[in-house]
Amino acid sequence: MLTSAKLAQAYRNACLTELEALKPGNVHVFADGHGMTIHDFIKSADASATIIAQSNLSLGERIFQSVEATQMAVGMNTNLGIILLCAPLIHAALYVNQNIEDENLSLQQRLGFILNQLTIEDANLTAQAIVLANPAGLGKSNANDVHEASSVSLLEMMASAQHKDRIAWQYAHAFSDIFEFGLPHYNKAMQKWNNQAWATTALYLGYLARQLDSHVVRKYGEALANVVMQEAIDIQTLYWETENPKLVQKHLLAWDASLKARSINPGTSADLTVACIMTSNIE
Repeated sequence: MLTSAKLAQAYRNACLTELEALKPGNVHVFADGHGMTIHDFIKSADASATIIAQSNLSLGERIFQSVEATQMAVGMNTNLGIILLCAPLIHAALYVNQNIEDENLSLQQRLGFILNQLTIEDANLTAQAIVLANPAGLGKSNANDVHEASSVSLLEMMASAQHKDRIAWQYAHAFSDIFEFGLPHYNKAMQKWNNQAWATTALYLGYLARQLDSHVVRKYGEALANVVMQEAIDIQTLYWETENPKLVQKHLLAWDASLKARSINPGTSADLTVACIMTSNIE
């Protein structure tokens, strides 16, 4: 049975696993960056883990309280995207509905059900969480702006932002980047190397090489995001060709330094990586 304690552990383990992998442009055990340290992310995982998996919370409460706890712990936005992705997955794992033969539903099917039950209150609490975290490039929106009271459900709010934010896109597409791409890609990497850190790097590179990182797009535009994606494609090819990813480490570290020198942080790809690993832990 997936208890709150087990789900909290699955979440925290995923956060720490992602930090142990070399993810160019992000904070990891090999290098800090962007004014943040690995200790900030560890403290954030610890602060949010118990709250994000509490039972008897609405999804909006789960998101807001997790972001609030993170802000109290580190005073910066270290994990908004992670929380926005992981909270619905945890909510779905905890979900039990007496009218449905729940044990026969996959996690993605449960997720689809709970996403369609989201409320205006969930939207308002999530909007408050986003404003509190104040992510880079947030700006204003012509529709369903998070600085204003919502008149639509959280699912509708996210669907209206899906064209500019890949995390919002997950809500509108049953988290298909995780279930249909991420999990198979991660499992393939685990089969190849049987090493979680190496597989995590492969997963991160897979997201970067597959699609534009929406965090980079928001901050710098599509042209630079395309440059980053092409760089990712090149290094991903090198990575998958090797039987020992340690031999590629100097290339990864060089690209890491190059991205950070340009202040490029592919945060959306890192957030998807955490959510995918947590989903693997749950399943």
